[in-house]
Amino acid sequence: MNELIEVFLASLRDGYVQVSAFVAVTILAFGLLQYWTDGAVIGAIEGNERLQVLFGGLLGLTPGCGGAIIVMPLYVRGTVSFGTVVATLGATAGDSAFVILALAPEAALYAYAIAFVASVATGYLVDTVGLGVTRVDNAVAQLSPAMADGGTVVNKGVGPNPAHDYGGPAPTHAHESGPDRQSRVLTPLSHLAHVLWWTAALAGLALGTLYLLRGGPEVPLALGLGFDGLFTVVGIAGAVLSLYLYGVGRHYVGEGEVARARDSFGSIYDTLTHAAMETSFVTVWVLVAFLVYEYAVLLTGMNVATIAAAAGVLAPIGGAVVGLIPGCGPQILLASVYAEGGLPFSALSANAIAQDGDALFPLLAVDARAAIVATIYNFLPAVVVGVALHFLWGPVFGMAEFGFGVL
Repeated sequence: MNELIEVFLASLRDGYVQVSAFVAVTILAFGLLQYWTDGAVIGAIEGNERLQVLFGGLLGLTPGCGGAIIVMPLYVRGTVSFGTVVATLGATAGDSAFVILALAPEAALYAYAIAFVASVATGYLVDTVGLGVTRVDNAVAQLSPAMADGGTVVNKGVGPNPAHDYGGPAPTHAHESGPDRQSRVLTPLSHLAHVLWWTAALAGLALGTLYLLRGGPEVPLALGLGFDGLFTVVGIAGAVLSLYLYGVGRHYVGEGEVARARDSFGSIYDTLTHAAMETSFVTVWVLVAFLVYEYAVLLTGMNVATIAAAAGVLAPIGGAVVGLIPGCGPQILLASVYAEGGLPFSALSANAIAQDGDALFPLLAVDARAAIVATIYNFLPAVVVGVALHFLWGPVFGMAEFGFGVL
């Protein structure tokens, strides 16, 4: 029982410090850009249909998951194509990018460049051929006409799926619906939780950066003013605050709807609120993924790193298989194993293409069928590129070596 509790607390802590703090900063940076440009960034993505796939790939290429998370609600709104989703998720390296950038920058440069090219090419192929876009939308519409679905490529342009009405009001921060938003207790409490959440996020960012610079070591659960104690206290506090903001606070602070893109923001505080609520939404899914993964390892003895490190051509295939697991936890583990010289470059590259990081969670929540199909589309080029690196390019350029590009 004690071990189960320790796994639960460690998952809360690690999910927030290792993932959520970085996601928060990325989403905030994009939100501030939206605020300063009055929505011009999302408008540029939505208004340039031919470049949407490329823009999606570039957003996915940014370290962390924040850039990719921005694209998912645009698909739900029907303003970007399914190929854009595929390119974004394929180019996403998630939070494992921070590990590789810190410990193996040369490997990161090559791996993520390969992932970007392969994902953008796949995205354009999906849109050009119409590979599964209409089928996905029709399947979702048949399952539930009210379920959110994405845009359909029609005459080489992106248009709303006629099976779904996109004409509803855009999400706002106005206190117009839900519980009593003027509660004498919960309204000030929620605003206080929001402020404390950002305090935890900044502290978590600093601690998470130190953690990555140290090579991602095991951090024991502890209390105190040392690194281990602060790592534990800040992580658990931030996770608990995230759960509160997602479950209760968003109804009183504003931003009642999450996993939705905003065109612009009315103030800095408005921007901070949106970033906090979006990150809290992702945090919930991250915690679920962490707990499922950790309890599976604890109860079954499964070792993902050992499986992925299988000899020969199984290594890149294993890297791609690990990439199918939603969330950044397994990917951070794989990246750490690579940085220690335990995996070949082909496995790292295949994983970089196949993994979706935390960006898949918002799409899973509102359009599970599209999320699954997009993951399959990225898994296929991940295997092809990984095997090609193993047999063809790797031996020529030295990328078949274990520990290629590690400092």
